[in-house]
Amino acid sequence: MDLDQLAALRTPEGSAALAAAERVAGGDPLAAAAALRSAGIPGGLAAAALTQAELRRRAAGKFGAAAAGMFLTRAGLEQATRRAVADRRAARLRAAGVTTLADLGCGLGADALAAARAGIRVYAVEADPVTAAMAAANAEAAGLADLVTVERGDATAFDATGVDAVFCDPARRRAGTGRRVFDPNAYSPPWDFVTGLAARLPRTVVKVAPGLDHALIPAGAEAEWVSVDGDLVEAALWCGELAEVPRRATLLREKEGPLLNASGSKRVPSYHLTGTGAQEAPVGPVRRFLYDPDPAVVRAHLVAELAADLDATLADPSIAYLYADEARPTPFARCLEITDVLPFSLKRLRALLRERRVGRVEIRKRGSALEPEKLRRDLRLSGDDAAGLALTRVAGDPTVLVCRQVPAGG
Repeated sequence: MDLDQLAALRTPEGSAALAAAERVAGGDPLAAAAALRSAGIPGGLAAAALTQAELRRRAAGKFGAAAAGMFLTRAGLEQATRRAVADRRAARLRAAGVTTLADLGCGLGADALAAARAGIRVYAVEADPVTAAMAAANAEAAGLADLVTVERGDATAFDATGVDAVFCDPARRRAGTGRRVFDPNAYSPPWDFVTGLAARLPRTVVKVAPGLDHALIPAGAEAEWVSVDGDLVEAALWCGELAEVPRRATLLREKEGPLLNASGSKRVPSYHLTGTGAQEAPVGPVRRFLYDPDPAVVRAHLVAELAADLDATLADPSIAYLYADEARPTPFARCLEITDVLPFSLKRLRALLRERRVGRVEIRKRGSALEPEKLRRDLRLSGDDAAGLALTRVAGDPTVLVCRQVPAGG
């Protein structure tokens, strides 16, 4: 996609091409392209429209119905914040009194649009000219152009002293190749600029990869890890006046369905676990119930805080499985009842499952080198019943826990 193609897609002819592409997208790409050409749509416009139609289909999982009117790139879509996450962040900024925000490295504008929906005036900066043009087009399509100004430029040169807060989402993919960048010093803007923002501006939020090394977290910052329906999607650093606690795990539950605020607006249910991230959970024997913590809890180093809530212990100090005598409802972990504890032996496990006529197993693992799908094949299961398997270590020894689901409510 280049600027000329984007401009062509925004004409009446381009809108018609997009509508035609959306009707044929999702099937055989060659047949779709032929269908557009047979409708008299020029080849270049048809190709651009089909690309956008396919990206919009993929984007629906992140942005919902709004994806149908957005302009997207593959790399931009992959890094863009999910709407539920961006909306929650914007609501927190607005609750902190933020009315103007600088979005440095705005990408396609997902966070800028969320802030604008929350009533925040956004000044967005994006280095890539096509992406910047798409962000501006997306603001216009959402009816938010009066609250979002997009400037093509260098985020490091933007004067943010006149706004209430700064949001920065450094690019973590290499330009041109789209390959992931794991070294924060190779981010764009680079990590030293990002940490410098937090040092000189009183309210800064930085979106980072969920695998961020805790040693890189600036002193005094709140580090938050966010999961959506059990999938870890991002981390964020809340700096200066915005920091509330050292560590936070935020769990969003889109599948539970939206809740209504007092104003009648919808929001995604959320759950929060906070703490220092420095505590250690006690170690004890395997007990009746196994808790598998949400990945946001694990990455935030809040397993000890969850253990205290559940009166649970670890069976191995390096593995984040918790064990307890009671099943307590919690949004922060999956609870299973343990029926058998076996030193790992394929032969013995296969015999046990055959004896119980188990034909379906859900396999999870922590601290095990075994590949679940290979184990599933090796077990050669047959039968009508189901079971859960947890591959782990107990006191350093390879162990398999045979489990069953705990009914809702414990």
